[in-house]
Amino acid sequence: MSGDSTDSALRYFAHSEVRPSQIDMVKDGMDALLGDGFLLASAPTGIGKTAAALASAIAAQRTSTEHLRILFLTGRQSQHKIVVDTVNKINQQMPNNEGTLRLVDLIGREGMCRNVDRMSGKCDCEENLDGNLREELRADVRSQMFRQSMHVDEVIRVSRRVALCPWATARDAAKSCDILVCDYNHVFIDNVREASLPSMGIELENCILIVDEAHNLPDRVRNGLERRAIAKIFRDSRFEVQEHLEREQERASQSAEETNLDEMEWVEKALKRLENDMPIWFSTREKELSRSNSDDMRIETTSLLDEIDAILNESIEGTNSTPYSSLRRLVKQLFLVKVESNEDDENEKETSCERLGALIATCDEYKDSPALVLVFDKILDEPRVRSFLLDPGVISGRLFGICKGSILMSGTLFPPKMYADLLRIPDDRPLIIKEYSSPFLSERRPVLIAQNATSRYTERGFQNTENIRNHIAAVIRNTPGHVALFAQSYAMLEQILEDDNWIPWGVRIEKERARMSKRDVGEMIQRLYQRRRTKDRVLICGALSGKLAEGVDYPENILDAVICVGLPVPPPSARQDALREYCQDKFGRDLAGRYSSHQPAVNSLLQAIGRPIRKAEDRALVVILEKRVLQRPYKFCVPDSLQVMKTPDSERTARLTKRFFERFPEPAIEVI
Repeated sequence: MSGDSTDSALRYFAHSEVRPSQIDMVKDGMDALLGDGFLLASAPTGIGKTAAALASAIAAQRTSTEHLRILFLTGRQSQHKIVVDTVNKINQQMPNNEGTLRLVDLIGREGMCRNVDRMSGKCDCEENLDGNLREELRADVRSQMFRQSMHVDEVIRVSRRVALCPWATARDAAKSCDILVCDYNHVFIDNVREASLPSMGIELENCILIVDEAHNLPDRVRNGLERRAIAKIFRDSRFEVQEHLEREQERASQSAEETNLDEMEWVEKALKRLENDMPIWFSTREKELSRSNSDDMRIETTSLLDEIDAILNESIEGTNSTPYSSLRRLVKQLFLVKVESNEDDENEKETSCERLGALIATCDEYKDSPALVLVFDKILDEPRVRSFLLDPGVISGRLFGICKGSILMSGTLFPPKMYADLLRIPDDRPLIIKEYSSPFLSERRPVLIAQNATSRYTERGFQNTENIRNHIAAVIRNTPGHVALFAQSYAMLEQILEDDNWIPWGVRIEKERARMSKRDVGEMIQRLYQRRRTKDRVLICGALSGKLAEGVDYPENILDAVICVGLPVPPPSARQDALREYCQDKFGRDLAGRYSSHQPAVNSLLQAIGRPIRKAEDRALVVILEKRVLQRPYKFCVPDSLQVMKTPDSERTARLTKRFFERFPEPAIEVI
């Protein structure tokens, strides 16, 4: 790209000062996007990648002769506000003759509406609004949203004030927007994309995608095809069909509208037969599992499909002899069943019919593909079958091939080439893979790696646990403020904290709980600020890959130190074996281990150690209690930019910690 083009893109840069690494990223973004290509940017925290990515995308958007949209995809709601604030800054300095950028910030319906009916999926926000008045009010709110970009919380507040549905209002405004901020699911989960983008007048082939925290995307895509079922799902689905039938029969008696009663009665019979016969299939698999002396085992996808189809065709009137036709008939009807879901379980949003239909449909779609594996195991002594997508690229590759280019960025998109491989980024269009230099001085964020501590199972024991505790205590004693402790797992965390009399006196302990809400996490972080004011010190504890280690930012240099214990390497399992074998077939023996386990484990560490560093002035000590990071094959998974020091024991850790905080005693508190 020419220098003139770079200067043109920088007109849309949100800040008055631009760092050299940001200029590089803007240039690379333009080089990629002007050719409908892709930039994979491993950009450290603090580089200002949001502003750089938006500048590139907006310049490419306004250069194009087509009407392009920018979809800014992020899995974290906190990032939404950063995008909104950045676009407002761009608009403030936009030349008058260019027009302002129209942004819409959107989350799911249940997050925006007060009451959402779980059966219909609809809300009651506008039930008392006249249609003409509703359109007038929506037009007014839309005008407000486009005058000053609103965070989704503000959209909710403004809409509710005039009795509008915030979700419907935002989706309506999205038809006219330039930038849509939303979750990954709006693009990468098929049913969500098909239900949302067309209704907002958005076509993927006319979109530039900015994927934030893109290191999460492979797992998000994989999770979108994870299905599970136990034997009683056929019984529970039958109960739901009966409930649906009763409602439809009552409706049919009161209305001349067409119903599908005959089909639903067939479904009820089919599920009754499956309820009786499928436990035999589960029992047979359970015996095979017992003989294998393993916790889980792979099974053929067609094993499940063939059994269901055979039962349906065996003696149920109205079945078809064409392979899988009865099975597909069942799936089609299961998705039409509408019942009340469990209001007491906020995490269970799918009905049994939806779960069963999704499992069968997924297995049917991928029955001839090695990209999907079916695993049989037991949960609470209940035999269970689960589907796992091994290759997210079978979904993401197709979608990236449709869009008008993309910027994928993260502080831990390392190595970016791995993510290009896993996501099947098209290589027939411009592809730039780049690691950007950190704006941080390494002396303000040293990384110590202990040589006498590990989470390796074969080396665990009393002495190893003592070594870990001694290192942690050494850091706490010599650190003036708060310390974060992230362990390989919650079980290891509990083991370390089991006997807490080794923790220096006066230090409060705050522990992450499983399934903590966003509100609970926010309150925990607020207590850190309160206790800094009272000079109280806190040891905040969580698990690597948990909410506190990945999903939370710690601004104002609130953490003085971060300690990471172990490597979250996936334990041996049928799924993990299948993933490694798949990676070996697809990427070769040399990359199989790295792509399937080693690099994801190290990247979890990199995410955690980056939590306290949000801007160049921040200072924090990082201690990694895992000697394997210094050894093959893990040392090759660590970026060269990460300057590390070895510490052989807790005495050395204590001296290095004390020396660091003597040089940098005060946190870099942001002055507003």
